[in-house]
Amino acid sequence: MLANFGIGTLDALTDGQGLGARSRMIASGLIAYPASSGTRPAAVFSPQDRLSGQISKDGARILIVEDDFLAASEMESVLMEAGFEIAGIANRAEEAVRLAKSQSPNLAIMDIRLIGRADGVDAALEIFRATGIRCIFATAHHDARMRSRAEAAAPLGWLPKPFAPHALIAMVKRALAEL
Repeated sequence: MLANFGIGTLDALTDGQGLGARSRMIASGLIAYPASSGTRPAAVFSPQDRLSGQISKDGARILIVEDDFLAASEMESVLMEAGFEIAGIANRAEEAVRLAKSQSPNLAIMDIRLIGRADGVDAALEIFRATGIRCIFATAHHDARMRSRAEAAAPLGWLPKPFAPHALIAMVKRALAEL
């Protein structure tokens, strides 16, 4: 079934049975959820598009923190197709911290601008202090002031938006090698 993104609704790519409450929560802007099964609908990519279809050899789990639903979904798709497991997706700093503590990802991909008062730097600092989990900042907001604020979170890299899927994968692989 093809996706139909209409005003106020979301009909996701499915096997015809729908994704239920999770789709409605995501469509309503509540994107923080732990990835329960690590799988996606098979119709999204053809077999020749898949890189491996398996979790990477080191079983890397990645937390995505992004306020834009489509950008978060695209990152999730790209990373899963490259063989990484998604620990969860959050669009608020508070949810990112909660998911980092409960899901124990290897790293987070962090946008700076998030929903709510706290931003991605606040989330990255709290996550690093509480868990030691480091992040890659994937953002259009990467000026010297922002980088200076984020320094205490020991970022693994900065990926300026917009970025190509292959740049995201390369940055994640470099970051994982550094851990």
